[in-house]
Amino acid sequence: MKTTFTSLHLFCGIGGGALGFQQAKEEWRGAVGQIQTVAGIDADPDGCADFERITGAPAYRMDLFSKEQYRAFHGQEPPNDWQEVGQDDIWRAAGSRSPDIVFTSPPCKGFSGLLPEKSAKTMKYQALNQLTVRGLRLCLEAFEDDLPALFLLENVPRITSRGAALLKEIKQLLNKYGYVFHDESHNCGEIGGLAQHRRRYLLIARNPQKLSNFIYKPPFRRVRAIGEVIGPLPLPNDPAGGAMHKLPNLQWKTWVRLALIPAGGDWRDLEKIDWKNYRIAYEPRKGAMGVGAWDEPSGAVTGAPGFGRSNSMQAISDPRLKLESMYPSGYGVQDWESHSQTIRSAGRIMNAPVSISDPRLKERGSRHPGVYRVESYDESASCVTGTRFGSGAPAISDPRTKFKDGTHGAIYRVMRYNEAANTITGAARPNNGAPCIADPRLGVDKGYTNKRQILAWDGPASTVTGTPDIQSGAQSIADPRLGCTPRSGTLGVQSWDEPAKTVIGSGDIHAGAAAVADPRIPADNERGTWIIIAEDGTWHRPLTTFELAMLQGFPELLHDGTPFELVGSNDARWRERIGNAVPPAAAKAIAETILRSMLAEQDGTWMMAAEEIWVKPEEQPEPAQLVH
Repeated sequence: MKTTFTSLHLFCGIGGGALGFQQAKEEWRGAVGQIQTVAGIDADPDGCADFERITGAPAYRMDLFSKEQYRAFHGQEPPNDWQEVGQDDIWRAAGSRSPDIVFTSPPCKGFSGLLPEKSAKTMKYQALNQLTVRGLRLCLEAFEDDLPALFLLENVPRITSRGAALLKEIKQLLNKYGYVFHDESHNCGEIGGLAQHRRRYLLIARNPQKLSNFIYKPPFRRVRAIGEVIGPLPLPNDPAGGAMHKLPNLQWKTWVRLALIPAGGDWRDLEKIDWKNYRIAYEPRKGAMGVGAWDEPSGAVTGAPGFGRSNSMQAISDPRLKLESMYPSGYGVQDWESHSQTIRSAGRIMNAPVSISDPRLKERGSRHPGVYRVESYDESASCVTGTRFGSGAPAISDPRTKFKDGTHGAIYRVMRYNEAANTITGAARPNNGAPCIADPRLGVDKGYTNKRQILAWDGPASTVTGTPDIQSGAQSIADPRLGCTPRSGTLGVQSWDEPAKTVIGSGDIHAGAAAVADPRIPADNERGTWIIIAEDGTWHRPLTTFELAMLQGFPELLHDGTPFELVGSNDARWRERIGNAVPPAAAKAIAETILRSMLAEQDGTWMMAAEEIWVKPEEQPEPAQLVH
């Protein structure tokens, strides 16, 4: 006999993220059961499309905010066509029937430790947090006539502190409807046998009228190493991995930083390296700028010949220039007073002595007496010719820059700083009479003392002036805050043979441990990324979005045989939905242990198991007044 139990998945709103139990199957004493997903509800259209594509069940886009919560979150009134979702909408989404299980994963941003506490307390995120209660209340009201056997609420562990008041209200609400419940945090990696450690909060509420059997915890499984999951996958940028299996374009310095961080470390390890030993040196291929021996064979002639390139030798040590039988008088300079050597047809300076040491630059008495001649200012000039200064045109020693007393006494005048100035004239330039001054203020302790000044962080500032830039007096500060402490795990490089850290919705090398020391070194023909082999012999590179999905437990191939891919084309949105999702393997493990209890209930038998019990009857709290 095969029994099908139904489940409704409620993700509540912005940032919600489970993607289903999968089709879990379980057998109990010959009876076979499975969980069929009847529908999913989310406010994100892409999340709804992903849900339908992966589970095959319909997904309905619903904004579960109340009108007041909508205003608080969005900071504006809802559009005219917006309406609050009511219990009838939930009933219709479930196919007008009461499901056996309701699984809800409300938005966790307001509860997450990744959000600063100050931001978490704002009205915006408080409104988002209240979806935790509103979604559950709508379901209880929608199925009040035939309550589901189980309610499950999944979220981040910090909900127990940041959302303590909301959890208290939820438990009072469940108690009012007769549910017994248990809540604690667990490691999805241990439940689902993942390759990552992922701690999550889970509240399970059991309806004793529908399910009297205990619910046992799933058995623990080995948390696998990263390489066990992504090792069989194609290398990044291989089309076989689909559109999500591509490496990001990173700056060269980022690749260098990743290579220098040891496997298992993060950005803090960069402060420990001896950077002087990591200077980048160019190491060309053998043969670059090579000079071949004259009496030995040449290297292979390549298709990219050129001296200085990374290829075979393209230079030769040619001994023929030194042969005495060839060009004995190349570059020869003959003496002015000796006979010339034989005139040849190869009349160039490197082939024959066609140069001479000419002494005629010295002036002769019979020719050009005025060459470089400087005449006196108070004597007659030589004969004026049509020549230039170097050929005979005379020059003169002009004394007129030395002015007599009373005539332009301020020309090129530099006055002393501590004496009276000369008469101010209308001259505009110093060579016409405008005076200059020897100003001592640039390099003394007086005036402009804060010019290009760097103030100490722990000392008082100099007087604040209206000067706009540092060279005129605006002060600078030695600010120590540049060495801020990024989030734990930033630029983290994970070991290949160890489990991954939790995959988060903002999975990026700058926001967490999203790189891996990959021992699979690509071939030399890889292009588009910098492949730097770290000291441990591996390639420290970012994890692709596809690999993050595999670490989260999603299947490598979709139902149609194509590589796993979410809706859209934005890596940041893909990673957000992957990080928000409940790992399918962990969800399946929970579903299987629920199925055993439900099959035993249907068989009318009491089930006993060695595992720890999740929900015991005595855990039901004392009745409490419901907080509205």
